Amino acid sequence: MTLHLFDTATRTERAFTPLEPGKVGIYLCGPTVQSSPHVGHLRSAVAFDVLHRWLERTGLEVTMVRNVTDIDDKTLAKAADAGVPWWAWALRHEREFQAAYAAVGVLPPAAEPRATGHIPEIEALIERLIERGHAYELGGSVYFDVRSFAEYGALTRQALDDLTPAPDAPADDKRDPRDFALWKAAKEGEPATASWDSPWGRGRPGWHIECSAMARRFLGDAFDIHGGGLDLRFPHHENEQAQSHGAGYDFANVWMHSAWVTQSGAKMSKSLGNGLLVSDVLSRYPAAALRLALAQVHYRSMLEYSEKTMEDATATWGRLAGFVQRASDRVGALTVEQVRASELPEGFVEAMEDDLSVPRALAIVHETVRSGNAALTSEDDDAVTSALLTVRAMLDVLGLDPASECWARGDTGGSAAMTALDSLVRSDIDARAAARAAKDWATADEIRDRLGKAGIVIEDGADGARWSLQD
Repeated sequence: MTLHLFDTATRTERAFTPLEPGKVGIYLCGPTVQSSPHVGHLRSAVAFDVLHRWLERTGLEVTMVRNVTDIDDKTLAKAADAGVPWWAWALRHEREFQAAYAAVGVLPPAAEPRATGHIPEIEALIERLIERGHAYELGGSVYFDVRSFAEYGALTRQALDDLTPAPDAPADDKRDPRDFALWKAAKEGEPATASWDSPWGRGRPGWHIECSAMARRFLGDAFDIHGGGLDLRFPHHENEQAQSHGAGYDFANVWMHSAWVTQSGAKMSKSLGNGLLVSDVLSRYPAAALRLALAQVHYRSMLEYSEKTMEDATATWGRLAGFVQRASDRVGALTVEQVRASELPEGFVEAMEDDLSVPRALAIVHETVRSGNAALTSEDDDAVTSALLTVRAMLDVLGLDPASECWARGDTGGSAAMTALDSLVRSDIDARAAARAAKDWATADEIRDRLGKAGIVIEDGADGARWSLQD
């Protein structure tokens, strides 16, 4: 089978062939660390983590680069309002993002460069664009001349004259109101630490130029995949491509974009007041359930978020984790090496190779879990072992193997809601055990049946009863 990915630039699903055999370079636009992460911020991180894991599972060496925009107008303004240095404000929120990524099992990138750490590369790229006639200096700032570059608008298939002006300076000061800032002259009242020396005077980089410079620094003149959220297609990614192509570099071979998380049909964002902080969600639900909720919808489809989304994902996670635990108790734990060396079902592979169709892949997972539960009931240990190995191998690709180190630390039910449910069910299990000890079978059966009607399955074993959510 051959991996096919939807390329946003061509708007077609293309067979993916790495530029360098056996290796894949990915640049993923990371956070602008002006505030705390909300659920919407994690969508692209999880989507491209699944891509990362699948590429590695197919034997490719992946270099994932995810940048951090640690200086911009909003970061400076919010830090000033809070009365703290902008760099301290940015670092605080950068750490919050890193913690959020780790909480939902996102693999750490090979590099996580900050914009402020690559000023020399940014200045060199700007100088090259000036030399090639694609940029000009104006009052200590430098702008990209969009009319100098015939391909401008190609990524998003927009005509230049149909585009709105870039909000980087008064439109009548620039050669064209759509010209965008590569370098921003220092402004009166901004902290001295928020600007750097340059050939055009003190200032700081524009938003778009940093990614072009850092992608080239870590991945070279050409690399395989550039990813990010759908909202970044324009102007950010359009401008990145224009800068890099204008400088004479091939840049990204494939463009991939993940869709938004929405609430009541509106994009989740702080500006709309509908951003659910990751810290708040994780105080109520297992982190694995949040990852499952974000991954289970195809990455190019909008994900409507609600409390029911998380309740359903938590129940599903409970069923997956419950099967893995019961099967492991029955036939013994498997090693990570066994899991990753096992053969994946053909249907699962077909789904993943078809532009990462996780919903179809999960259907194969659930089908295998049902078979595994039937094998547990019939005490067919060979079938249990086979199902356990296959389920864990598939979930490992999705970053959701309940027995992996990430989730085995206790997040199979570590939210406040699941902890409370466990406490309530345990109380009934204890009462049922007491009834069985007293040979009060009617009471014991009544407790079991009542829990069953609530979707909770009780299984008796040598070490006592265990509960799980019904599949």
